[in-house]
Amino acid sequence: MAIIEVNHLTKEYHLGSLTSLKETALNTLRRLSFQSIKERERFKALNDVNFHIEEGEVVGIIGHNGAGKSTLLKHLANISKPTKGEVIVRGSVAPLIEVGAGVNPELTGRENIFLNGAILGIPKRIIQQKLDEIIDFSELEQFIDTPVKRYSSGMTVKLGFSIATSMDADILIIDEVLAVGDLAFQRKCFDRMEDMINRQGRTVLLVSHNIRQVERICSRTILLDHGKIIIDGSPKDVCNAFYELSDKQIHEAKISSKQARIETSGDIELDSIEILDINEQPISSIKYLQDIEFKITYRINKTLPEPIFGVGVHTTDFFYLTTSQSLDQLQLGKLVPGKYILSYKVSSFPFLPGIYSLRLGVALAGSYQPVFYSENTLPLQVVANDINRAILSPQDEGFIALSGQWDLTPHDQNTLNFQT
Repeated sequence: MAIIEVNHLTKEYHLGSLTSLKETALNTLRRLSFQSIKERERFKALNDVNFHIEEGEVVGIIGHNGAGKSTLLKHLANISKPTKGEVIVRGSVAPLIEVGAGVNPELTGRENIFLNGAILGIPKRIIQQKLDEIIDFSELEQFIDTPVKRYSSGMTVKLGFSIATSMDADILIIDEVLAVGDLAFQRKCFDRMEDMINRQGRTVLLVSHNIRQVERICSRTILLDHGKIIIDGSPKDVCNAFYELSDKQIHEAKISSKQARIETSGDIELDSIEILDINEQPISSIKYLQDIEFKITYRINKTLPEPIFGVGVHTTDFFYLTTSQSLDQLQLGKLVPGKYILSYKVSSFPFLPGIYSLRLGVALAGSYQPVFYSENTLPLQVVANDINRAILSPQDEGFIALSGQWDLTPHDQNTLNFQT
């Protein structure tokens, strides 16, 4: 029997502002006199969602913002009630829905540990036994008797995660909190999650925009879009479908300055940017291992002493993949105000099919003082006829393909040859 059943779950919200008491009274009079009234628009955050989760499954829930992920988790944690359908949960739930969820800011960290344990129905003596473990994992021993309202958001997450993962609940629900906190604590969280999954066999539901994290941790993944389940299956298949959906949306998006993250001193501005093939013809997508040229036009408003130009590539979730600087090839003096065309040629663009983004930077030599920086400047769509990221083979996983040669020889004469 499934530990979680979601049957025809629908959740609707009213859009627009709340109706005032006066307007409510007037609407009542209008109904009594058979006059029409303007109904507030209804929005379906979840639309006829159906799935079952077996005990011990680790399920990732992914999708774009507004897809219904957090709304779904709130129903599974019994925080919200459905408009239609039903949610059946057979077992205790430890929810970690958002920063500070389940943590009373007026109580101390120690008091919150006992409060959360009591909510989960855990006897006080069991909580007492786990107290040292929870405090040690949270790294908050110095502040454990301080009211939580004095904690930073990162400290609150450390406490909440430590409590939720230390209690013996049947189901753990986590929504994005692994993205908060310092890198060392994130590493501890991953290790504990893997221990819970591999050794303890817990049932875990994880919402994250970190798709690589979902692929690594989960045994099954559900993709939501506009409140509906698009695909439910293996993490690799579902995450690749999400990549394809994201690629399509990014590629169709109109390039504008609103999409880029730009920081500038005003001394230099980005005027235009093009991607050219070897025939100097503009291209909208890059073929895998194609020779290309980035042609970037800058407008300099104030004399720049010895500028250094930089070009980099990052993923759509801002994971930096590579950076190149002009320092070794362009020995520039002072650049006076005017327009300049910067050319950066790349032989055999090495990234596997997908959507990436270009980042640009300009700094001054010597001090390396930045005068211009831009991320998400231009989407870079890489395509290949013989590689489909939706059905990647093991040798095509990752961001780049290594070109190497394989060889295997016996270590000594006594080693038996392989039999065919």
